[in-house]
Amino acid sequence: MIDDNARYIAVIGAGYWGRNLVRNYAEIGVLAAICDARIEVLETFKEKYPEPRYTSSYNEVLEDEDIKGVVIAVPASMHFSLAREALVAGKDVYVEKPLALDLDEAMELRDIAEKNSRILMVGHLLQYHPAFDRLKGLIKEGRLGRINYIYSNRLNFGKIRREEDILWSFAPHDISMILSLANEPVDSVMATGGNYLHKKIADVTTTHLDFASGLKAHVFVSWLHPFKEQKLVVVGDKNMAVFNDTLAWEEKLTLYPHTIDWHDGIPVPEKKEALKVEIPRKEPLRSECEHFVECINTRKRPITDAEEGIRVLSVLKASQDSLNNDGKRVIVRLGAPEPFFVHPSSFIDEGVTIGKGTKIWHFSHVLKNSRIGQGCTIGQNVVIGPDVVIGNGCKVQNNVSIYKGVTLEDHVFCGPSAVFTNVYNPRANIPRMEELRPTLVKKGATIGANATIVCGYTIGEYAFIGAGAVLTSGAPDYALMVGNPARQIGWMCECGNRLDSELRCAHCGKVYEKTESGISQRSGT
Repeated sequence: MIDDNARYIAVIGAGYWGRNLVRNYAEIGVLAAICDARIEVLETFKEKYPEPRYTSSYNEVLEDEDIKGVVIAVPASMHFSLAREALVAGKDVYVEKPLALDLDEAMELRDIAEKNSRILMVGHLLQYHPAFDRLKGLIKEGRLGRINYIYSNRLNFGKIRREEDILWSFAPHDISMILSLANEPVDSVMATGGNYLHKKIADVTTTHLDFASGLKAHVFVSWLHPFKEQKLVVVGDKNMAVFNDTLAWEEKLTLYPHTIDWHDGIPVPEKKEALKVEIPRKEPLRSECEHFVECINTRKRPITDAEEGIRVLSVLKASQDSLNNDGKRVIVRLGAPEPFFVHPSSFIDEGVTIGKGTKIWHFSHVLKNSRIGQGCTIGQNVVIGPDVVIGNGCKVQNNVSIYKGVTLEDHVFCGPSAVFTNVYNPRANIPRMEELRPTLVKKGATIGANATIVCGYTIGEYAFIGAGAVLTSGAPDYALMVGNPARQIGWMCECGNRLDSELRCAHCGKVYEKTESGISQRSGT
């Protein structure tokens, strides 16, 4: 046990960045223990900081009731497991960025912290920089006016990592600052990059962020850059501001009161002298460490709490998805994972509704205002919409296009390359969408591979349109239709087998009888 109750912080990981945390918590006077698996690393601190306990056992730290807060500064791949153990053990936790490498894991950490009434703080250091704090103040005061654009460069030569790429190593700080200034969630992102030192690890990335308000931002990060640059530029309609962390302290924050004047409908830029903004001299890491101590003692919510960490992580995750797909625009989804699956190569337009358990595979496109029910499977290279309605449990195989005007009820099967039309006599040079003819495919029907469905008709319940058929009329319930043009040659059971001449199914034993709309199952069978 630790005798001095004023010391209640343990730093886990005392390497490249952890040693800075050790220094600050020791100078604040709250450092109780330093934990690192490398004994030789621990030895380097003992002469300068004799008060803390030194250990290579994480469990020993967690079992110590005098330790209230655990500061985790280990490789990002270990953040989740160590933070989870500490939270479950009843400790308040500070985690270096990112909170975790997986969005689900980050949300699990948040939920555990809330359940156990624990502080969970993320190390987004620049939120605690005096220059950034003053910049937020200028924006809040209205000095910059409406924010139009933000960009951030974080460039250096090294330190090169192999447990994470440049996006996850450098960009969290910039994304955190941009989200704080924007004060609204990111709508979508596009990211591109280059892998030069390792074929699977990006060394340079550029990420573009779009917000619903019209605000745009980009983040450029690289560890293969000839010189160091850490710059955040905010462009407002009244003033512009630059936070340049590589300059001398008195030059870190500069306000540019440039304006655009209009003369006879022509925009004329007017440059004005830059103004240096005075900021207090204080190490950002000291402020961050003091904030964690304050949160432990007062139970106040950290500025960079778990929710803020999850917001940053959601942007990082979407950026990685975009990066993996050659810069494809990716919608940022915040919160619980979607109850459906969409392959990253597919596009989902705004206003689309997708039901629980549905899967949409490679290179498909669902256009605006379409509705897809629960438990559907949408194959590769499928186009749906706009304004199409698909029921529950449908299966749409590869290369099918379901255009506006087509409705599929529940459990409809569309075979590969089946074709739906929606205009009867199309011409390339004559718009005819106002002449659209709706097509209804009723519950349980099957459209065979390469079948063509001419618009304007209803395909009855459990009807079966054979492979390659060209349907130029409607189809009764349970009808078997084949040929070009398609003609009825029999009846099909709900189980997908052909009925005999007495309308019996040899496969499942069901018996049918004729009705006005085709046939229906006889009661009691």
